[in-house]
Amino acid sequence: MYGHRQDDTLYIMTYTLNSGIKGTVPLSNQQIQEWLECYRIGKKFVTEIGKEYFGLHAELVADFKVHNQYSSYQEVIIPIQQPDTGLKELSQAYKSTETLIKVDCKCGTSYVTESPFKRTKWYCTKCREIVFLDNKKGMVDTSRGKANYMTNKYFVERETTGV
Repeated sequence: MYGHRQDDTLYIMTYTLNSGIKGTVPLSNQQIQEWLECYRIGKKFVTEIGKEYFGLHAELVADFKVHNQYSSYQEVIIPIQQPDTGLKELSQAYKSTETLIKVDCKCGTSYVTESPFKRTKWYCTKCREIVFLDNKKGMVDTSRGKANYMTNKYFVERETTGV
């Protein structure tokens, strides 16, 4: 029996061959009805699934089961939705280390941006020149809050670590 393409819901049929090999195949309601008829009279079942053909000899099938929305099998193939609390906590953890940076470049570009952590150097988005953290100037007020000041307009003394 040949099945026709169906655009309705597909259900998973799990079957076991007489040899012990298990298999699964997605079938529409009409294809399930055709399979049941073939199994009842012992005929070969051939159907189209997407762009492929699937064939199963009913006399070689020891048992089968069609899983529907009430089957426990569906719980395995449907992803379980997790509450967003974990994602929010993770996002807050990353944001806790974020800092604002005020960039004042010699090319004339001046802007405020975010960094995941405090840095000693950054790159100007316009000219790609390096700008350095000015620790002597400290935090500056911006429209978005306090920010670390970074510039290349003048020489910035870098902190040295004593060894």
